[in-house]
Formats: sequence, C-alpha cells, structure tokens
Amino acid sequence: MNKEKLALQQQWIREELMRCADFWVNNGWDHENGGVYTCLDRFGKIYSTDKSVWMQGRCAWTFSYLCNVYGIRKEWLDFAKSCLDFMEDHCINREAGNRMYFTVTGDGKPLRQRRYCFSESFYTIANAEFYTLTHEPEYLERARSAYNIFWDLWQGNMEDPTGMGPKTIPETRSGRGLAMPMIFLNMCSVLRRCDPRHAAEYDERSKVCVHDIFAYHHKPEMGCTLENVGPDGEFRGDVTEGRIVNPGHDIECSWFLMEYANQSQDNELHQQAQNVFNYAINAGWDEEFGGLLYFIDCKGLPPEAYEHDMKLWWPHNEILIASMMAYRDTGDEKYYDWFCKTLDYCQEVFSDPENGEWYGYLRRDGKPTMPSTKGSTFKGPFHLPRCLSMVDQMISQLLAE
Repeated sequence: MNKEKLALQQQWIREELMRCADFWVNNGWDHENGGVYTCLDRFGKIYSTDKSVWMQGRCAWTFSYLCNVYGIRKEWLDFAKSCLDFMEDHCINREAGNRMYFTVTGDGKPLRQRRYCFSESFYTIANAEFYTLTHEPEYLERARSAYNIFWDLWQGNMEDPTGMGPKTIPETRSGRGLAMPMIFLNMCSVLRRCDPRHAAEYDERSKVCVHDIFAYHHKPEMGCTLENVGPDGEFRGDVTEGRIVNPGHDIECSWFLMEYANQSQDNELHQQAQNVFNYAINAGWDEEFGGLLYFIDCKGLPPEAYEHDMKLWWPHNEILIASMMAYRDTGDEKYYDWFCKTLDYCQEVFSDPENGEWYGYLRRDGKPTMPSTKGSTFKGPFHLPRCLSMVDQMISQLLAE
C-alpha cells in the first residue's frame, strides 16, 4: 500500500468535495420558494426553473449526510431542511395515496407524475438521514411511510394509487428491472444505520433484494448483469431491451452488495459482488478513449440508446466507490489500479476546479457536450458528493492501518 499516494489523493478529494458542496449551496439553493434548482450551466447559472423531485430528496440526503460525516454546518443543515420542506409542501400527491411527483415548477406546482417510485426512495433516505441530526420522530415516520409504499408497490401488495399501469402491456410482455432491488437494497442500508430499532426488518428485506439480483439479473455464464429480464430471469436476446447492460448501474449495485455483505459478514456474497464489478468494468471500459461507456449490448450488437457511447459523471463516481471498497476489503491491488485509473480520468475530463462540480455529460472522446452543464433534471448534488465523502472515509480507514 502506497500511503503517500493515498494521502495525496485524499487531499484532492477533500478539496473537490468542498468545491462541489459550495457550488450547490451558492448556486442551486432557492431561497424564495425553497428546495434546489439543479438545471445549472458550467458557471452555476440557472437555465430552467423546473425542479426535479428526485433531486430535492437527493440534495436533502447529501447535505444531511455531510453534516453526519463532517459535523453540522448551519448552511448544510438549513439547505437540507429547505429541500425536505419543499417536498412536503409541494411534491406529494395527497390525492393519490401520497405517491410523489417526478417534476414540479419552481414554485411547486405539479408537472409530471411517473409510475416509478424513485422519488419516494430519495424522500425516504433524506428524511431518515435528517432524523439522525434532529431526532424529531416525524422525519423517521415520513421515511418509513415512503419506504413501505415503495415495498408494497414493488411486491404487488397494493395497486398504484396514481392509476398508472406498467410500462408495457403485461399480457404481451412483463418482466423485472434491476433498478428496483438495487435501489431498495440501498434504502435498507441507510435506514438500518439511521433506524437500528427496525434492523431485523431491513435485513429481511435486504435478503429479498440480494436474492432477486442474483436469481434473475446476474448471468455469470454470460459475464454480465442484465438490466431487464423476464419474470423468472429469462434472457430476452431477441430484443434490444433484453440485452442492455448498464456498466455504471452494475458497479453501483456491486458496492451496495459489498456494503451489505460486510454488514452481514457474508464473505461469499462479497465475492459475488466483486464479480458484478469485474464483469461490468471489463466490459464497459473504453480502451480507445478511456472512461466507462454508458450502455453496452451483451451480444455486441448495436445498442438502441443514442447516448450509449457517452461518458457520464455518475458511473465514474460509482467506480471510485466500488473499487476503493473492494480494495479496502480485500487488499487486492487490481482494485486500487482501477481506482487510480478512474481518478486520473476524472481529474482530466470531468473536474472543473475553477468553477466547482463536474461536467455531467461528455462525448466519447471526453469533451463536454456543448454548451456544457453541471446539473439537470437527473444531475444534482448526489452522486459526486456521495462518492467523494465515502472515498475520503475509506482512505482514512486505510491510512489508519
């Protein structure tokens, strides 16, 4: 272990984290209506005032988590609460079973409802994390309520109160998506830490997530983990949807699994999680230009998504977390090599030390799309600060050995 190199990397990571946090506090915080604007250009200028509900929850979680890790700063705490209050006042469809909207206007008027329950997932972790700072029961109650809505919808225990059916006509095609078990696994992880009183419940539901990932989506005989499969994990190789591999998603899933393996002291699961990482990084890394491709086809056929060969910020954040976690847990230098290779790439093409935050969307050759953006409906203060803070903590653990 090269502790001198690790210490230098940690120094840069800590500086980059503060630049990222300041970027969102200074540019994204809506002091008039509450919440956060995330459609920001390179310099932090707002280019759309519509608000992503995902990002209200993600921002609230991020700044609550930063308070938990680095100590409470009033501006971080107030920013998190502003997002939580905005969600409570404007982002919940009270007439549809407390399902949450997907986007709202800047002042909180509903714009779009989606069938997916990921707004609820980020609302859940945000309220749970804030609860650990305030110990006010209402935040935990909100978190558990949304958590159970997600679970009941996923498990088919309730009809969607919005009345929105599945994306495809179920008589023609039904199936499973990787996003549901992996996101719920992460929700369980956050809730277990924030609400240990219900740890047994979170563990039982985590086991369901792990089962579904490996019973249905992970295909070691194919060397990949599939985004979409049939109801019993059937491979649908005759349609593009069935062949999609999202390497960044798989790598994010791998560290969710490693985290749970560590919590449950399951060495076999940890090895399986490493395999998820290994398949994804080896298949998705672009040997010509560097960086991770956004989508690949498991058969090497043309991916349908036009953005398949772009380089997005968040998969690289997930590589940094997963590779450092695997290195910390196993001591295998190949994982530190992946960490260094990815960090070097990110410093070169994503980071903008002059203005803070990372470019979100790069072409395959690593140049930002023009005009370049730092935020969007799908990019806000979440993946990057989560990555930097988690890696910072893991490096501290290594340096303490």
